[in-house]
Amino acid sequence: KTWMHTPEALSKHYIPYNAKFLGSTEVEQPKGTEVVRDAVRKLKFARHIKKSEGQKIPKVELQISIYGVKILEPKTKEVQHNCQLHRISFCADDKTDKRIFTFICKDSESNKHLCYVFDSEKCAEEITLTIGQAFDLAYRKFLESGGKDVETRKQIAGLQKRSSRSSRCWIQDLETENTELKNKVQDLENQLRITQVSTSPASSVTPKSPSTDIFDMIPFSPVSHQSSIPTHNGTQPPPVPSRSAEIKRDLFGAEPFDPFNCGAGDFPPDIQSKLDEMQRQRWRGSKWD
Repeated sequence: KTWMHTPEALSKHYIPYNAKFLGSTEVEQPKGTEVVRDAVRKLKFARHIKKSEGQKIPKVELQISIYGVKILEPKTKEVQHNCQLHRISFCADDKTDKRIFTFICKDSESNKHLCYVFDSEKCAEEITLTIGQAFDLAYRKFLESGGKDVETRKQIAGLQKRSSRSSRCWIQDLETENTELKNKVQDLENQLRITQVSTSPASSVTPKSPSTDIFDMIPFSPVSHQSSIPTHNGTQPPPVPSRSAEIKRDLFGAEPFDPFNCGAGDFPPDIQSKLDEMQRQRWRGSKWD
């Protein structure tokens, strides 16, 4: 069959058409004449209601190539819908109404089958044949490549998944390394504190002052030397005079009398004799009694 366009026009470029876009609606089946006929009837009725309300049918530009059908806004060239060719399952023009043509495409996000309906006063059949030619060229290119195009797409998809997975793993590795570095820094800080405490000079420790009693007096310790205990005002007590081994005598050469430290032989003879006589009399009196 002889096609309307050259293969290069559809494979390297695209064929543009202008048409009115009645809209799209979900259908239950991916193909069938009755399926698209019901969709056309539904969208025509909705368009008549909007037209009675003063709304006009929007105009669009169609760009057809072996990669799919793009629906653009004619002036701004903004892409409203991008229907890839391998997702288009059915295409036909309305034999009862020569201006209407449709195609069914599976939505890439919802996976629902949507029927797109257009109105072209002169080019409805030509647009349908152009889409058919794009299908034929795409299929021939697939056969000539031996399925390499499909394999290439699969490889690209696999590489994209691997790249995404590698990025996540790389981020997780960085987070783990960051946590380990924080723990090492914390350990080094703890070791530094311990080293500073252990190497601090002993002189820096304030000596503990001896405890005192309720009269603010330091308790006596027979072991401690007296000169090593300071008084309350910080001065040393006067030294205790050492008792000389030589006994001092008075002016008459007599030894001083110590009533707390004396024996029987320490009293003078006359006093000693009187004491002895008084002791004998007491003994006799106690005997007669």
